[in-house]
Amino acid sequence: MSAARRSTTTNPGASAQGSERTSSKSPSSEWTQNTERSNTLMLRIMTWISLRMGRRISHAVLAGIAVYFVLFTPRARRASRQYLGRALGREASWADGFRHVFAFASTIHDRIYLLNERFDLFDIRVSGQEIIDDALARGQGAFLIGAHFGSFEVLRALARQRGDLPVAMLMYEDNARRINATLNAINPMAARDIIPLGQVDSMLRLRERLDAGAVVGILGDRSLHDDATASLPFLGVPAPWPRGPLRIAALLRRPVIFMVAVYRGSNRYDVHFEALTDFSQVGLKKSAVALDAALARYVGCLQAHCLAAPYNWFNFYDFWQGAAAEAVSPEAE
Repeated sequence: MSAARRSTTTNPGASAQGSERTSSKSPSSEWTQNTERSNTLMLRIMTWISLRMGRRISHAVLAGIAVYFVLFTPRARRASRQYLGRALGREASWADGFRHVFAFASTIHDRIYLLNERFDLFDIRVSGQEIIDDALARGQGAFLIGAHFGSFEVLRALARQRGDLPVAMLMYEDNARRINATLNAINPMAARDIIPLGQVDSMLRLRERLDAGAVVGILGDRSLHDDATASLPFLGVPAPWPRGPLRIAALLRRPVIFMVAVYRGSNRYDVHFEALTDFSQVGLKKSAVALDAALARYVGCLQAHCLAAPYNWFNFYDFWQGAAAEAVSPEAE
């Protein structure tokens, strides 16, 4: 792998010194090649079952599907055990692995109903609502940065319930294409809220939505091969974190809010909003320092939620990219 590396003073709020890197081909792109294939397959299966059997019956079917994925997707299983071992502080069992996949399947399953505006089926509780309200009161929009944790779809459910909260989602182009195809099959109206990155007019469309007072959601825990990343400790081990999402927010000088919707089982989700930074209040000379601090805070917030609700983290690939050769070998399984 050819890579251009340079040292940088990142993350003044973190305990370990960070480093930034860009590369022509990064292992972080593994999720685009492997993980999403299985995610898309599961999404299609869940859509078919959910729309034909109803939530209660189809939810019971999830257990069998989760068992299948635990048994027959060894790469995802190894990644799950690697992550859970660090989040739980002990070796993950098969039962832990099943619970992890079952939680993932449950959030996908619920997504079908949320997209069809069946909010009456869910118990959604919110903390930090005032952070969103304060940001929107300024009339300049805001970024919501989340992760592959719990359900980001709950955000759009909240927006539709309120009626006064315009929401758009910023996604990598290939991922946006897949998601749009799925959304069109479930609820074509939802696909209009997707802004794909990498197109000629992406930034223009993004700025227009923000200027109209919208909140723009983006997931900040995965990168593509050409993204710059910073190495920050996560669950005790250095991991690569993309700087792109926060760079976009810094370029457009908008406030950034951390957001997760934690799946608590059954029909309950707990939504948390936490302020990360406000680039509109930061001068250009200090934007790099503010970005590093915001990224460190983002990782810290995400880690705290992973420790509190470990089965909600849905990155079923080698997230640490072999940074620590933790012994979960195929032979051990």
